[in-house]
Amino acid sequence: MKKQFRITLNGKSYDVVAELIGEEEPAAPAGPRQPRSAGAAAVAAPAPKAAPAPGADGGEVASPLAGKVVSVDVAVGAQVQAGQKVVTLEAMKMNTVVNAHAAGTVKAILVSAGDSVEEGQPLLTIE
Repeated sequence: MKKQFRITLNGKSYDVVAELIGEEEPAAPAGPRQPRSAGAAAVAAPAPKAAPAPGADGGEVASPLAGKVVSVDVAVGAQVQAGQKVVTLEAMKMNTVVNAHAAGTVKAILVSAGDSVEEGQPLLTIE
């Protein structure tokens, strides 16, 4: 089973596809399910949403996760480049840098430092 993930490393985001090997269960079990041993317990995480394509959603830059806005690193009217840091979020004591998905001008900032945001919530718009 292949899954797509977004990984941010040193402020740069990468979309990767990974394949889970050896943990797949049959689609329709033949009988009652047997409990797994404590050592074989697996934790499934929801697949992250795909990044919007440049220009999609009116140029909105969406939050990749639920968290708290630490800083907004651009101002309305600022020229940004694709991949440039625009917002810093904090979740579970870790900071996540949100980068512009395309070059353009910041038209609106929809959040402020200290705001709580949900995954997929628009943070700012770039045109």
